[in-house]
Amino acid sequence: MSGEHREGGTRPWSEVQPSDLARPTFACRGATVKLRILAALLPFAALACGGSVREGEGANVEYSVSARQNYEKGMSELEDEDWAEAAKYFAFVKARFPYSKYAVLAELRLADTLLGAGGYLEAIDAYKLFIKFHPTHEMVTTGYAAFKIGESYYRLLPEDWFLVPPSFEKDTSAAIDAERELGSFLRKYPKAEYVAKADEMYKKAAHLLAAHEWYVAKFYWDRDRPMGTVLRLRTLLERYPGVGYDEEALWLLGKAYKRVGRPKDARGAWERLVGKYPRHAHAGEARSELGKL
Repeated sequence: MSGEHREGGTRPWSEVQPSDLARPTFACRGATVKLRILAALLPFAALACGGSVREGEGANVEYSVSARQNYEKGMSELEDEDWAEAAKYFAFVKARFPYSKYAVLAELRLADTLLGAGGYLEAIDAYKLFIKFHPTHEMVTTGYAAFKIGESYYRLLPEDWFLVPPSFEKDTSAAIDAERELGSFLRKYPKAEYVAKADEMYKKAAHLLAAHEWYVAKFYWDRDRPMGTVLRLRTLLERYPGVGYDEEALWLLGKAYKRVGRPKDARGAWERLVGKYPRHAHAGEARSELGKL
């Protein structure tokens, strides 16, 4: 393939730099597919030295003469979840047609291949760079890139396995990041195409964080440290309402307030429980306790 074609601003092989292919970074963390993506891009390093991509180095890949055609081939591979093959096409578009609109889209799609391959941290960096360098691009202004950042954090959430502690006992940093980014997306792009999916992910992340707060609150309660219980339950109710813990949290919060000598606050918690969840199992007990205050 010659370096003379001018669609979208083609430049000769000798002018292509390794940095043109290095964004986003493909830092591998042991995942086989991520290693395949990295291996798929290595042949392009020869371009900077005036070399070419030999047929054997691009197995199963037949490059076309235009940016659009190569981008569409990459999208076809992306839809088939062949992340490594898709990455080859997108990297080729970026390097060979740097001034084409498809080069910018290819940069975004390289981030998509990382997300699909399980390179979540690398994908987050790639999406953030895309937003930084292309703030007015349609895929930024419609919320796509922001949603994908939230989704990448969501994919990092710990899973429950019967041989290990439950997810709410593990590190919650990914859940905190997911809840923050997805919440930000929902507030900023309330009419975006991805709202329903983002809302589902947000609620799952918030539920995990609420479960963690509940677990710690119970830990303090069982060890007769009611003030610790109060602080954790207040955090749960303020930050993660409506995800399944409100009723139990209000009941225990009232008991904890009573234990630390704050009957007025206990009344407030129990009145809220009775008023908002009158049919809950603890509502009757809350009414009884209110009569004793």
